[in-house]
Amino acid sequence: MSAQHPLSEEWDQKLQSVFEAADRYLEEKFGTRWTRRPNRPEEGQTVNPQMSGLFNIGASFTAGYGSQYGRGYVLDFEICTYDTVDPQERLEIEQEAVTYLKEKLCEVFPERKLEIVHDGPVYKIVGDFFLGEAYT
Repeated sequence: MSAQHPLSEEWDQKLQSVFEAADRYLEEKFGTRWTRRPNRPEEGQTVNPQMSGLFNIGASFTAGYGSQYGRGYVLDFEICTYDTVDPQERLEIEQEAVTYLKEKLCEVFPERKLEIVHDGPVYKIVGDFFLGEAYT
């Protein structure tokens, strides 16, 4: 049994689907630029998509203390290689991912106003996270 409220669990599953779609998109577009780490199978070869392929996108919730944007999800872009990745190439991939994520967030959460902002050194999803009444 899950310790999360069903509305929170639904939110998390939808958000995870956005990240998985972005991983697949980046894999198709940039997946041959570098060699995957030896412990990472090809994209789609594991039950958990975060554990395969060259890319892994995720996020961690933050209360946003000290941020001009407040609470949100700090995005984490991982390129799973031991190869040297030029900072300009990394920036290109992050920007491509952000563009894709913005579109996908609108598609998956059409009823919410969500944005991706550059908050200091990180990208963050901010906006309407209200899940409704927790207990009715």
